[in-house]
Amino acid sequence: MVNDVLSRMGDSARYYTNRQQIIDDIEVGTADAADAAGIPVMTADEIEALADIMCAKDRTVGITPGREVVFTEDACIECMYTDNGNCGNGVDMGRLEASLIMERSMAMDSLELAINDYSVKAVKPLLANEIQALEEINMLMTVPYFYGSMTNLGIYYAPDGPHGNPADLMREFKVDEAREAAENAAIQMADDIVYVSTALMKAGAEGYNFDTIGSAGDADFYGALIGIKKLREEYPNVYINTGMSSENVLGIHGDLEFEGHQLAGIYPNEQVKLCEMVGANSFGCVINTNTSKSSAWNIARAVTITKDCVKHANIPVHVNQGMGVGGVPMCECPPIDILSRANKALVELANVDGI
Repeated sequence: MVNDVLSRMGDSARYYTNRQQIIDDIEVGTADAADAAGIPVMTADEIEALADIMCAKDRTVGITPGREVVFTEDACIECMYTDNGNCGNGVDMGRLEASLIMERSMAMDSLELAINDYSVKAVKPLLANEIQALEEINMLMTVPYFYGSMTNLGIYYAPDGPHGNPADLMREFKVDEAREAAENAAIQMADDIVYVSTALMKAGAEGYNFDTIGSAGDADFYGALIGIKKLREEYPNVYINTGMSSENVLGIHGDLEFEGHQLAGIYPNEQVKLCEMVGANSFGCVINTNTSKSSAWNIARAVTITKDCVKHANIPVHVNQGMGVGGVPMCECPPIDILSRANKALVELANVDGI
């Protein structure tokens, strides 16, 4: 068979292949996802449909009319003025100008204010400045304007934070001390979430995007759930988006539970239920990209896991699709050919509500 299909690897390297090899990769990828998460594989019709998307001759592909979804984002305005090394344009402008361009020229469906150090702990000492900026910018915005940050439990550990570093403690076989440090840091992070988010809600933020939840493992997810639950109790009508950091929650602590639910090792179909429980309005599932595998393999995994997440969700699922997640290659500026194919596959085969 002639290798006439131009495709990419998970690190974005281009190569030529053929339809049968694409189908083979899809079948192996969906089987891998099903085995990892304990969920069904893609159907034969879905495999053929994904092969059609991957083998399309056009450089980019588009959504079938009528299947359009909304875009949410994380710190998207920073892409206008950060340098190319940070996946940005390097255009000298402020956050106000970037917000207006993203709204009026890029047609974003929502936007958020954020700082370069995209972490809730880093926002706390700058809160007065962020409140002022939010009030000024929001008066000129039409689309929903949120605030956003990562939970980022890691910076609560030494040497950046006041708590012992579980990684260092475990290397010394101090497992109990490591778990205690993680629990204490999670509670402090939850307190910071409440302090920062409630102040910004009072200033007029129309929602909060908690991004990259679980990046420091199950204690990170635990603290985020506690903080978000308290925010929901304080502001019953505010919009809350919860975006994860990985397809399964790393068991750094290992024994943490939230209201009777084990956190370590759970996949998006269970993650979304916990986010629903604490009052999230939407959920961003994450499926990690394997750079040594083909994009067909990676997108098949993303479709398989995301489709099952959507099936179990009672809130909109806005799949995370960026550098290294959601079937997208791991590089700073994802190539539009595979990015558009991953978008189309997740919308039309996994039935996501947004990206």
